[in-house]
Amino acid sequence: MTLDQFKYIYFLGIGGIGMSALARWFRVNGYTVSGYDKTPTALTDTLEAEGMTIHFTEDVDQIPAAFRENPAETLVIYTPAVPKTHTEYIYLTEQGFTLQKRSQVLGLLAGQMTTIGVAGTHGKTTTSSMVAHILRDAGVNCAAFLGGITNNYGTNFLLNEPADDLRSVICVVEADEFDRSFLTLFPTYAIVTSTDADHLDIYGAHDAVLESFSKFVSQIETDGVLFMKQGLSLADKTKAEVRQYSLKAGDYYSQNLRIEQATFVFDLVHPNGVIADIQLMVPGFHNVENAVAAGAVALKVGVSPEAIRSALSTYRGVRRRFEYIVKTDDAVLIDDYAHHPAEVQAFLSSVKALYPDRELTAVFQPHLFSRTRDFADGFAESLSLADNVILLDIYPARELPMEGVTSDLIFRSVQSKSKQKCTKAELPDVVRKMKPSLLVTIGAGDIDQLLPTLKSIVTYQ
Repeated sequence: MTLDQFKYIYFLGIGGIGMSALARWFRVNGYTVSGYDKTPTALTDTLEAEGMTIHFTEDVDQIPAAFRENPAETLVIYTPAVPKTHTEYIYLTEQGFTLQKRSQVLGLLAGQMTTIGVAGTHGKTTTSSMVAHILRDAGVNCAAFLGGITNNYGTNFLLNEPADDLRSVICVVEADEFDRSFLTLFPTYAIVTSTDADHLDIYGAHDAVLESFSKFVSQIETDGVLFMKQGLSLADKTKAEVRQYSLKAGDYYSQNLRIEQATFVFDLVHPNGVIADIQLMVPGFHNVENAVAAGAVALKVGVSPEAIRSALSTYRGVRRRFEYIVKTDDAVLIDDYAHHPAEVQAFLSSVKALYPDRELTAVFQPHLFSRTRDFADGFAESLSLADNVILLDIYPARELPMEGVTSDLIFRSVQSKSKQKCTKAELPDVVRKMKPSLLVTIGAGDIDQLLPTLKSIVTYQ
């Protein structure tokens, strides 16, 4: 299959962060784009403003007539989150349309360019957006398909400049292990940040997660490079060159790491020298480590040390990744997408390092019944780093409720000074009574919908 044979591109689940990036690529490159999603969001509003037709009711008749009348010229791209019982999915399948998963189409696009694939059970969105920003800031012709909205560019998609030879274009791709999507990629360079157990609703066991990552790195081009966090067991799974990085050791690492005026400053040590005094606007020990990885691959593709230092100092992060909502002398409110125990631990540890003299109140919304079931003790241990914990109900996302699985599984083992449970609706009143000077919201669900209210509370309390 080649993309040249299609004129119309229809998306089932167009509002997803990865799907919307693909939709933008096709729209910019002259295709007619339309799609369905379950609910309107700020992202679907943006897509509609860019000229895409979107509907939110499961209804075959709302698929544009030009698409329905030309199945041979219409490519349907769907997300695994769309159930096989979906009315439109059934119709498009029965009528002989070409259906492809998002990951399959992304693999086709990226395969035309020199690809940097950034994988890992956590850290991949920040790291891939750091790589993309470094390349764009340094004037490298690049495209990027990211898993979050970058604060520098206000988008999850960067379009490359036209090129006679697409191999001269670098394509930065967030390589997602969910549903084994990253196995459609055959990158020249790859970063693997972590291989912790996650998505066990898909994989079943940690061994299957590791097997999938092993397969991913085996697909790196033989003349390419794997940049692997030190300690991962992947070096013998690839024929590519292997370089290791971490916060404190490896071929690439940080040294002289310190906090100056609530900003992380460090030197990046690499095989040919040191990039000194990098100031990172996005806080967190984990983000310093992500910056080490991003700097490593940028050096490999020819970006100068000076350009890397400059770009990292202007990198402003990704929405919902250590995002400051309020930052004043009297009150701090930070939002983070963390939804795995290791991510929660990294986030809270960094917050405590930044604000050692403030009492930390953490609001956590668990994401998925299966993840809560599988990692309840780990979440409890990580959340116990906070002085006060407020636990919300589980955000189900794609899952149906599971008998006996509630946020109580986490709550009962939390060892913080104080802890309480409440609903989303009750949270504003709970926060209003507590009057926290340092408040963080954590989770991959819809907890961010409360941020405007919480901002008002902590700002004017």
